Amino acid sequence: MLAQSGSLDSMSRTANPKASEAARELYRRLIELSGIRILSGQHNYPGSLSAHSEETARLAGAEPAVWGQDFGFSADDQDGIQFRDAIVAEAIRQHLRGTLVTLMWHAVPPTMDEPVTFKEGVQTKLTDAEWTELTTPGSRLHRRWEDQVDVVARLLVRLRDEGVPVVWRPYHESNGAWFWWGGRPGPDGSARLYRMLFDKLTHDYGLDNLLWVYNPNAPRPGVRPYAEMYPGGDVVDALATDIYGGTFPDEFHDDLLSLADGRPIAIGEVGQLPTPDVLERQTRFVWFMLWAGMETKWNTPEGLRAIFHHPRTMNHEEWARG
Repeated sequence: MLAQSGSLDSMSRTANPKASEAARELYRRLIELSGIRILSGQHNYPGSLSAHSEETARLAGAEPAVWGQDFGFSADDQDGIQFRDAIVAEAIRQHLRGTLVTLMWHAVPPTMDEPVTFKEGVQTKLTDAEWTELTTPGSRLHRRWEDQVDVVARLLVRLRDEGVPVVWRPYHESNGAWFWWGGRPGPDGSARLYRMLFDKLTHDYGLDNLLWVYNPNAPRPGVRPYAEMYPGGDVVDALATDIYGGTFPDEFHDDLLSLADGRPIAIGEVGQLPTPDVLERQTRFVWFMLWAGMETKWNTPEGLRAIFHHPRTMNHEEWARG
C-alpha cells in the first residue's frame, strides 16, 4: 500500500475555501475511508431515477451507499433534459435518506442546442478555432457555453439551498477523445474548460455544496496519461478513474494515487466490478460506482454479492448511520 501524502488536517481543505459545512463533513468522511473502506455505488440513467440502484440492491442483497445521476443523457442515445427536475427531487430524497449523491453532466457542445442525440452531440468534435473561441471570454461560443452552464447551475443551486452536498464530476474522461471536451492536453485544452466551469459555479453562483472530482479514464491505447489533462490541485477535491473491460492493473490505482497527492481517489465508473483480491490490493479507492445497466450485463448476482458483502465494502445502511 502506498503512503498517503500530507496529514488528514492539511488534506481536508476543500478546493473551494468557502465550502459548506455539509460539503466539508462529507469530504472529511471520504478522506477517513482511504486505505480502510470503499463505498459501494450505482449510476442511474436520467429516466430511471433510482431504478438501477434498486435493482442492484435486490441482486446484491445490500443497497449501494452512493447514488449517481446525470444532467445529460439517458439510455438509447436520448437527451435526458426532461428529467432534470425529477433528478433534483430524487437527489434531495436520497440525501435525506443518508445516501451520498454524485452527479455528472454529459454536456452538449456550445455549437448546438438541446435536445440532441448522444452520438451527434456529446460525441462530436469542435475545431481548433471553435475551441479557441469557446475558451475566449466574451466570444459568441463562450457566451453560449455560459448559457448552457447557467441551466445546470440553477439545478445545483436548488440542491445547495436544500443542504445537499454533491460529489461533482464534470467533463469526465477528458484524457480520451470520444467527447467534445476531451483529448486536448496543455493549459489551454481540456483542463482550461474544467477551470472555467469551476470559476463560474464557485464564484458566480456560490455553489459551496460541490466537491470537485477530476475523473479521467483508465489508461489504454489512445488514452493519454492521467496527468496530461489535470486542471490543478487548487480546483480538485478528489480524483476518480473510469474502468471498463474487467481488468484492474495496479497502475490504474497507483498512478491516480500519486497524482492525487493525498486527495481521495475512487473508481468513478466501472462496468465489471473488481474482484475481492483487487479490493484487498488497491486499498485507497474510497468509492466505486457501477454504471447503469451493468449490474446485469457484465456482472452476476454472485459477483455483486461477493463485492457488496466484502469486509472492506461499506453499503448504504452503514454509511447512512454516519
